[in-house]
Amino acid sequence: MRVFLGVTGASGALYAGHALRALTGAGCDVGLCVSGAGAHVISHEILEAGTRPPDDPALVVETFVRRFAGGPGSVTVLGLNDLTAPFASGSSLAPAALIAPCSGSTMAAIAHGTARNLIHRCADVMLKERRRLVLMPRETPLSLIHLENMAALTRAGAVVMPAMPGFYTLPRRVEDLVDFMVAKALDHLGVPNHLIARWGEAAAAPPAPGAAL
Repeated sequence: MRVFLGVTGASGALYAGHALRALTGAGCDVGLCVSGAGAHVISHEILEAGTRPPDDPALVVETFVRRFAGGPGSVTVLGLNDLTAPFASGSSLAPAALIAPCSGSTMAAIAHGTARNLIHRCADVMLKERRRLVLMPRETPLSLIHLENMAALTRAGAVVMPAMPGFYTLPRRVEDLVDFMVAKALDHLGVPNHLIARWGEAAAAPPAPGAAL
């Protein structure tokens, strides 16, 4: 399964990292596109404390991929302005896209059809082709503009999934809260995963060999 993963400049880069790990662990071929602001957030929130973040956004993305990608899947890093990428056209038949984290400005561009880069364009393709699009905004509080954009996106067919993890799985680590949201996103993308225990189940099913943990 081919999946587009867009990473923009909202806080919550760890959601993108765990999503990349789970997608590649599930055997997906991931087209990864990171905005300039997204690379800045990755360097601030994920790179080792006390080290100087790379000046080159491409190096940030390379480090990000090395840290999180694994399993039988593959990763293709796509340029933000590369509108020749397959995901820019409905003829590519890519079935699903996830933007996590999704900034307010990215939501606005998608909601109003003003695509200015590959992340916007891929989302536009998912909507017009009636395919799966999951957006994970991480902002609080939400303004009326945010809410109206979310409503417009929902009416257009997107799944708007704010990064609001549940606690009924009894999380013990920050990573458990991150995985809760990633599991919900992958469920909507149609990607099997064992990241969380399902409601009514005593524990998460043991992962298959090679699956993401």
